Order: sequence, then structure tokens, then C-alpha cells
Amino acid sequence: MEERDQINRAMEILRGFVSDLAVQAGQSQEYGEELWRAISSSGGLLRELAYYHDYGSFLCEYKVAGFTLADVLVWQVDHFKLYMDRPDEMNRYRQQRLLLAAFDTMVRMERDPEPYLEKMRCETGQDILG
Repeated sequence: MEERDQINRAMEILRGFVSDLAVQAGQSQEYGEELWRAISSSGGLLRELAYYHDYGSFLCEYKVAGFTLADVLVWQVDHFKLYMDRPDEMNRYRQQRLLLAAFDTMVRMERDPEPYLEKMRCETGQDILG
């Protein structure tokens, strides 16, 4: 029973972590709860979240369609360069929003990776075409 209690405690800590990130990122509590439910139902994303919580960096073991959370985060930063002239809409310097967006994107990629793969191939945030 003690091991189960430790697991439950760890899950509550991670749930609180996601909830706190959502608030810090200016998102609603409902968004945080919905994202938590999705992450906690994915063994790979749950492990990545636990590692990030403990070490402040990505484990990068779990992949969806060949992409890790770090890959998604880098794409997001690059993608949001398009919004440089609209800083209020930009996640680039908002660590909590970028982190949540990376997890949210990975959750969505688990369900249907193709739209995200196309965006990652085509939307690079660069001004030069081709």
C-alpha cells in the first residue's frame, strides 16, 4: 500500500505542477485540468512531465511520429518568430506557455500526427520561401 500512496502523491504533485503552469501562463484552470487528464493518460508524456518537473529539462525518450517534446518546443519558438511584431501574441519568452503548448501539441499529435507534421515541415518561421 505504501508504494501506491507514493504513486498517488507523485501524481498529485504533477497535477499541481500542470495547474500552476497553466495559471502562470495565463490559461484557465479548466485548461490545466484538461491538459493534465490527457498527459496522465499517456505513459510517455507522463514520464516526460515527471522528468521535466524533477530536472527542469526534457528527457526526450518519448517520441510521436519521430518528434520529441524538445523538437516540438524548438519548432514552436521558430514558428513564433512570425509574430515578432506582435509580442503580446508571442510565446517565445514565456517559458510556461511554451512548455504547456509543447505538451498540448504532443497530446494532439498522439491523436492525429499528420496535421502537425505538415506544419512542422512547412511553417518554419523564416521569411524566405523555399
